[in-house]
Amino acid sequence: MSKTSRRLIFALMNDRMTPAVRMTGHTQRGQCAKRMSILDAAADVFCRQGFAAASIDEIAAVACVSRQTIYNHYREKETLFVAVVEDVMNRANAMLFSVVSAFPDNADNLEDDLTAFVIRLNKNCICNHDGKFLRKLVQTEGERYPHLFESWRQHGPGKLTTALSALLARLAQKGALVIDDFDVAARQFVALSNADLQMMTLFGGTPTDAELEKAARNAVRTFLRAYGRPAEKFEAEPRLTALSG
Repeated sequence: MSKTSRRLIFALMNDRMTPAVRMTGHTQRGQCAKRMSILDAAADVFCRQGFAAASIDEIAAVACVSRQTIYNHYREKETLFVAVVEDVMNRANAMLFSVVSAFPDNADNLEDDLTAFVIRLNKNCICNHDGKFLRKLVQTEGERYPHLFESWRQHGPGKLTTALSALLARLAQKGALVIDDFDVAARQFVALSNADLQMMTLFGGTPTDAELEKAARNAVRTFLRAYGRPAEKFEAEPRLTALSG
C-alpha cells in the first residue's frame, strides 16, 4: 500500500471518529451541566422547604429535568441532600482557605491586621450566600438528621480551627501572643469573631461594612486582652536589643 493510500485511509478513519469523540465530549459536558443544575435547584428547595418537606418533583421542576433524571444521578433524596451539602461545603472551604492564607504572621500591627482578617472571614465565609445556606440547614435539620451533616462536621468548622491553631502557634512562637492551648484559643477566636453578628445572621440579615468592622474590632481587642503579649514586653525588647548591640 502506498503512502498516499495509507494517508487517505487514516484521514477517512479520523473523519469517522471525530463525530463520536465530539458527541462523547458534548455528552459529558451536558451531563455535568445537568448535574450542576440539579444541585443548584436542590439547594434552593432544601433551603426553602427543609429536608423533610422538599420533594423530588419540585426539585425536578426547578432544575428543568425529569424526576427520573434526578434518580438516575442520585438514587434517593438523602443522597441528593448529602451531595448538595458537600458541593456547598467545597465552595465554602475553597473560599475559607483563601482567606486563611492572608492571616497575619508578625506583630508589627497585630490588632489592625487581625481585625482586617476577621472582616474578610465574616464577609466572605460566614455572611456570604454559602455560609448562610449551611448555617440555616444545620439549624433547621441538624438535630433531626445529624447523619446528613457528618461530612460537614468533619470537613467544615473543624478545618478552620485546626488551621487557626497552627497560625496562632506561629505568632506565639514569635512572641506576639501568650497561649497555653492553641486549639482552645482558635475556637475562642472563631467564636469571638462572630459574636456580635450572631443575632443578625440568625435571621438572615447581612451586616454592613461598618458593622463588620465594629464586630471584628471588638473581637480582636477581647482576644488580645486574653492572649496578647504584655505591653511592657513590647517596649522592653527594643531597649534590650539596643543594649546588646
